[in-house]
Amino acid sequence: MDGIQELEQMCVQIRKDIVRAIGGAGTGHIGGSLSIVEALVCLYFREMNVDPQNPQMADRDRLVLSKGHAGPALYAVLAEKGYFDRDWLDTLNEPGTNLPSHCDMLRTPGVDMTAGSLGQGFACAVGMAKAAKACGSPARVFAVIGDGESQEGSVWEAAMFAGAHRLDNLIAFTDYNNAQISGTVTEILTLEPLEDKWRAFNFAARTVADGNDVAQVAQAVEWAKEQDRPAMLILKTVKGKGVSFAEKAGVGSHSMTLTQDDIDEAYEELEARG
Repeated sequence: MDGIQELEQMCVQIRKDIVRAIGGAGTGHIGGSLSIVEALVCLYFREMNVDPQNPQMADRDRLVLSKGHAGPALYAVLAEKGYFDRDWLDTLNEPGTNLPSHCDMLRTPGVDMTAGSLGQGFACAVGMAKAAKACGSPARVFAVIGDGESQEGSVWEAAMFAGAHRLDNLIAFTDYNNAQISGTVTEILTLEPLEDKWRAFNFAARTVADGNDVAQVAQAVEWAKEQDRPAMLILKTVKGKGVSFAEKAGVGSHSMTLTQDDIDEAYEELEARG
């Protein structure tokens, strides 16, 4: 699948699956899950060399969801890709589930790195990229970090290493929805000038004006693949994108409870777009 219209339709389905999973759990990180749908759909359905029938394929591309609280988005994509049955989505965060609230590589087929403490995943992604280079593997490593997460010092330690070693097999995304758990990123600890910061660490950096436009994301990934150093794509996104009440909630959608009425409303909106 690489046609833009097909990818857009898949984004609608993934958003429905996210609502399904979080709605079944009763509460969850809906805002930051909905904001990264286009990035994940572009990667898994257009770019990445992966095989759901062989999740541990040696030279597969890797995805590290460093902002691990957005696990429901990755689970929805993995289910649609065929890593596991979509019925698993109904078990999100239940006791004994294979789909915990934050990604766990020991539980979920297709998850390449466990996430938890913010900043940890990006450092692991850098290590994976360095290991691939050392082994002569053609694998690319993709990482998704949050804007609030970017306030973590470990992100910049890892960035310094990746830039110094010119890891051109690493393509990272910042989900820049300007909302973290306790307020806006701008108010709490501004990241600007973010492009300049990444360039100072020897990354190729580019801002995607609408990170919820799958065509713009796809074009940016093509640009990143041509660079001779690690690349950071800064996606200007909307927290809760595609579900009006989540968008309006802003910071409040970081984690929120969904009633049956909320679920019905979200489905109605998304089905109208599909």
